[in-house]
Amino acid sequence: MDRAKRTASGMKADQPADDYDSVLSAWFTKPSAPADEPDPFASGRTRAEQSAALERVKEWTRQRFKLAEEAAILVSELECRLPGCPPLETVIAFWENDKRHHFKLFKPVAKVALDDLPFAWMKSELIVPDDFACECC
Repeated sequence: MDRAKRTASGMKADQPADDYDSVLSAWFTKPSAPADEPDPFASGRTRAEQSAALERVKEWTRQRFKLAEEAAILVSELECRLPGCPPLETVIAFWENDKRHHFKLFKPVAKVALDDLPFAWMKSELIVPDDFACECC
């Protein structure tokens, strides 16, 4: 509900309209956790360690595939609960010339080494087709 409608209905303009607004408001006003606090999503690593690992893989991806500084690169560590999947995997996506490239590494981001990334000559094989649909990624 927008501010004008809330005011017209007798609600205060800064009052959350529903539970979603309340949660969202609390999320944005919550102070960020210290960097040395364990990250609940990073298997006991601190936020600083997890952030450094994500940034390291991002920069390796930029270097390996000779991506421009402004190229969008996304590095995520995901938990997989499907049978046969590793418990944690690293998913990397980047965009170049309006084409999305995507690959997975079957290990936590903190354990990814430069040699785990695909070879640069494989870049064209990492392009995701426009009609690609996948439940897992």
